[in-house]
Amino acid sequence: MDTSVPRDVHDVLAPAKLGPLTLRNRIVKAATFEGATPKALVTDQLIEYHRRPAAGGVGMTTVAYLAVAPEGRTERHQIWMRPEAGPGLRRLTDAVHAEGAAVSAQIGHAGPVADAASNRSPALGPTRRFNSLSMRATRAATEADIARIIRAHGEAAEIAVASGFDAVEIHLGHNYFASAFLSPKLNRRRDRYGGSLANRAAVARGAARAVRDAVGDRIAVVAKLNMDDGVPGGIWLDESLQLARWLQDDGTIDALELTAGSSLLNPMYLFRGKAPLRQFAAAFPQPQRLGVQAFGSRFLIEYPYQEAYLLESARQFRAALDLPLILLGGIADLATARQAMSEGFDFVAMGRALLREPDLVNRYTAGTSSTSLCVHCNRCMPTIYSGTRCVLVDPEPAPRR
Repeated sequence: MDTSVPRDVHDVLAPAKLGPLTLRNRIVKAATFEGATPKALVTDQLIEYHRRPAAGGVGMTTVAYLAVAPEGRTERHQIWMRPEAGPGLRRLTDAVHAEGAAVSAQIGHAGPVADAASNRSPALGPTRRFNSLSMRATRAATEADIARIIRAHGEAAEIAVASGFDAVEIHLGHNYFASAFLSPKLNRRRDRYGGSLANRAAVARGAARAVRDAVGDRIAVVAKLNMDDGVPGGIWLDESLQLARWLQDDGTIDALELTAGSSLLNPMYLFRGKAPLRQFAAAFPQPQRLGVQAFGSRFLIEYPYQEAYLLESARQFRAALDLPLILLGGIADLATARQAMSEGFDFVAMGRALLREPDLVNRYTAGTSSTSLCVHCNRCMPTIYSGTRCVLVDPEPAPRR
């Protein structure tokens, strides 16, 4: 690997080091569920989904929700990391590399967010709890389950290496398995995995250790960590920051991507902006459609959108850590990305802006654009259930700045 790249914190479009690899710039395509794997294997559609932002100039694109175990999927069509998935994943990484970008595998276990009915297997969480989304109870994971899932993170990372990925991103957020253990609201255990933060953090730290032991320094290791859950009684900044310090001291990760919100209890806390209830309802068959129509407004709570809406919280992590940080959350303007660099963030992650315009980074580089056409309507979110991309059709798009 090239180790001679200078670190220019002010230039988001310059090459940068991430662990053992060098990215051509500091813009990462964030993991956004693609809805393009009907048989839980890579498809041409999934490859194209990631080839487009790679051709469009990003430094790295992230393949979303590669589960470490079959019951750890949010629904049965998602890929889970096993040998049969390897050839398709290799085709995907080859396609991204051909466009000059790196590619990361987001690995994790959905835990209580998993759809037990779809997976035909109980969803696992720290504590037994009724899930109003699936209308089923989450089963409390046994210590054997926990050990198996931690070990599976390392095994999934090995498959990622063999499949040509340049990095893995360990999902420690959004009240997925590891994040649910971190949450005082969701974790009511009385054993060595409950109670104190040190106990509740054992799953997250164990998964990171399993991944690092599996991959060594062959690829980069990133963790996606909730700064806060956005729900009363959930994890908050003080505890999340302590866990970040432990991960830094453990030496298991090369960078942290900072996120927020709960896919189980408050998903719009991460996304902000409008909640497209009508489009969500239309994407589901009955009786789920009636449920979204009747109760969607209670679950999909709207929050005002603003540029870089997670920056204020993320500054506390930047001030306290030496670890490289990836800023996520409403980054669409080139000026905002450059501001993040000037404040000491090492990378920015973009999601919706790149769904709207996969070639946005090339436009930044060419000087033909300084912001995205994305208007944060969030209508891209329901499209994952129909296998399409951004559906926004603006007959008179706003002029570029």
